[in-house]
Amino acid sequence: MYLISQRYGISIQDLKATNGLRNDYLQVGQVVQIPSKQGGAVQTGQSYTVRSGDTLYMIAQRFGVTVADLRTANNLHSDLLMIGQVLTIPGKGTSPSPSNPSNPAPLYYTVRPGDTLYLISQRLGTTVAALRAANDLWTDYLSVGQRLVIPGKSGSGSQTNPKNNFNLSAQERDLLARLVTAEAGGEPYRGQVAVAATVLNRVKDPRYPNTVSGVIYQVTNGIYQYEPVQNGYINRPATASAKKAVEEALAGSDPSNGANGFFNPRTAIGSWVRSQPVTVVIGNHVFFKS
Repeated sequence: MYLISQRYGISIQDLKATNGLRNDYLQVGQVVQIPSKQGGAVQTGQSYTVRSGDTLYMIAQRFGVTVADLRTANNLHSDLLMIGQVLTIPGKGTSPSPSNPSNPAPLYYTVRPGDTLYLISQRLGTTVAALRAANDLWTDYLSVGQRLVIPGKSGSGSQTNPKNNFNLSAQERDLLARLVTAEAGGEPYRGQVAVAATVLNRVKDPRYPNTVSGVIYQVTNGIYQYEPVQNGYINRPATASAKKAVEEALAGSDPSNGANGFFNPRTAIGSWVRSQPVTVVIGNHVFFKS
């Protein structure tokens, strides 16, 4: 609370009053309304300087606008941000509210601890792609208490993601889950989904083999693409978490933002991977798109 109050030049008391807070406890992802010095909420149309840890989603939530509006107002073609970058905060209502024309009275769902887009889609009979489209989501971040529009099962809300139209055998699903276990077993669940997604992104890329097994077992100029294949860790059983991550990636979730590779900066050898465009950092992994 103190750091936020100092950043925006307002008092802790005003922060608490505006948000109905009785203590100084904050949760990661919690949306806090910033009061202006003249009273009332901060108005949009102002500029914001990107700070360490910021994402477009977090900034959009902070100012009550959409990621799409932020990208349009700042002519952004990706979700990458640089510390010190100055963003224009657009006025509210630039984009229409998410809606489903086939369901004029949409169903709403409030995010609970442990929820993911994949779990919500399975629970309510929709798809990850439809959830993201209906709620203008560009990432898989969810905040406890966040309200989601649940698209209907007919019309656009029931469409699958054509980019992830995979029909993997049980053996290939298990192989991919074993790779996720070996590469990201100790990483956050979102990072496990991202690792699975990078393999699927390679399958879709004409520069790589067009099967999961082909991608995982690929050797180029005598170099294994994945270390677990070389050291034998790929043969260890997959964890339940990795299996679930694979299914979520197959359903269309891609926290890697389209990456086709990843590395751990503390253990990576060589300069090539470090020179590739970074899409996102999750846990100990840096994801990139070559």
